[in-house]
Amino acid sequence: MRPPVVWSVAGLDSGGGAGLSADQRAADAAGVHLCPVAAALTAQNSIAVEAVMAVPPAQLEAQLAALADDLAPAAIKTGLLGCAANVVVLARWVDRLRERAPLALVVDPVLRASTGAPLADEALVAAYREWLLPRASALTPNRREAAALLGVAEARSAAEVPAQARGLQALGVEAVCITGGDADETAAHDWLASPQACGWLSLPRRASRHSHGTGCCFATAWAGAMARGFVAADGAVLAKMLTTSALDHDGATPGAGSGPVRPRADFIARRELLPAFGVGEQEPQAPQAAISARAAGPGLEGVYGITDSAADAARLMAAGLRVVQLRSKRGAQESAAAWQERIRAQIAQALAAAREQGATLVVNDHWREAVALGADYVHLGQEDLLALAPEDRRQFAQARERGLRLGISSHSVWELARTVAWQPDYVACGPVWPTLTKAMPWRPQGLDNLAWWVAMAPAPVVAIGGVLEPEQLERLAAAGATAGCVVRGLQPGSGHAPGDWIAAWRRGLARRAGGSGGGGSGHWPHPSLAVENPVLPCARR
Repeated sequence: MRPPVVWSVAGLDSGGGAGLSADQRAADAAGVHLCPVAAALTAQNSIAVEAVMAVPPAQLEAQLAALADDLAPAAIKTGLLGCAANVVVLARWVDRLRERAPLALVVDPVLRASTGAPLADEALVAAYREWLLPRASALTPNRREAAALLGVAEARSAAEVPAQARGLQALGVEAVCITGGDADETAAHDWLASPQACGWLSLPRRASRHSHGTGCCFATAWAGAMARGFVAADGAVLAKMLTTSALDHDGATPGAGSGPVRPRADFIARRELLPAFGVGEQEPQAPQAAISARAAGPGLEGVYGITDSAADAARLMAAGLRVVQLRSKRGAQESAAAWQERIRAQIAQALAAAREQGATLVVNDHWREAVALGADYVHLGQEDLLALAPEDRRQFAQARERGLRLGISSHSVWELARTVAWQPDYVACGPVWPTLTKAMPWRPQGLDNLAWWVAMAPAPVVAIGGVLEPEQLERLAAAGATAGCVVRGLQPGSGHAPGDWIAAWRRGLARRAGGSGGGGSGHWPHPSLAVENPVLPCARR
């Protein structure tokens, strides 16, 4: 399979640290083919930028024209553009290319070198606003660059950053990630505002002497991820992972100043690089020092039955299932008071059955009632987490401190990053196969993504979605899932008794122990949300 093509229209750093040199290293780590298009030449070394010379617009035009027919891009990343005329040339090419095929444009507004040297005049900044920002799929300014593009003062604290991101989106940018790697903070906090999700992306700060080219690396990695088919929110998470891996080496520098960042292709398989993706605009919290594998909580292993009836939950537990989720929904004509009374009765009945059978009950959604009745586990979807008001979050945190265990749904890379911030007791990965249980925008994850989830998640992984036959459950166990969810296959009249599912799970565990699970963590996950329909309801919260 041919690798996706990314054009980098940027500056040539004669010292080999930033610009096109950094873009090439990032593209190699991201597994995409980079076409390096020189828009500016610099005379610089690891200490200082001595001169910046814009490539004549006709020369930039010729480079782009030569590439357009043979190496058409799936994404374009911009860096140092040199002059306002080059911005116009590029913008017009973006329009032409988008008439042929979808194209992501990731703009790194290079306005100042890391050494402090200015790289853009007022005419160039104005050209960014007029020509590039309205066309940008993603924008990657640091806090100083974000302020310069808006013509306002630099944010004095992290609390001011989200408003500046909204200001940039008002200029036409689809997704903005205002990076905070150069801020004086104990962790690296980046604010992401995208059509899919908003929040702080956080990782512990790397104490590296070599940071030249981090901005170039981040933007190229984001472009590379979008070229591979990931939506903006997923791409930003992957870009932060790749860029952080580039700061991990601490070898000798080739010059007297800061050495270049060197991203590693194995970043995609390193659990500790998955950032925490916070909820809300409040000041970001310091992330964990590292993510390590965790054991499953008590009772949360094997066949995970899901039912909407307490009586059916009791039947499944009596038949040998050790974990059952009660997922009961409010009736269309049911009043709020009647629903409140019924769900409490359902939870109490199912909880009594679980205690009698020595099984584990998981309550879906209704965490307040679960806490009041003494349930051990609750399961929340991402939209449920986003809907929690500040006081709800405080009360929920207190319940967890008292021992309440939490499972969280996840369907994409950015939702997996959300689970890092919440530190759940298990993470649900789904839908593994197509499901008709409920309407969802997500593509099937497949066993390949499930294996990646198992390797990268901050907690044990429960597989869910489309499990209709015992053989499928066997494959989930072999792939490394801690538990596998069955819904319709456990309903009366389904054709398979609970014992059939239990036996299938045990066969899968035997396959895993024998090394025939077929999973692996060293591959990239595939996108689980179509780029053509990237906006989700939860993004508006």
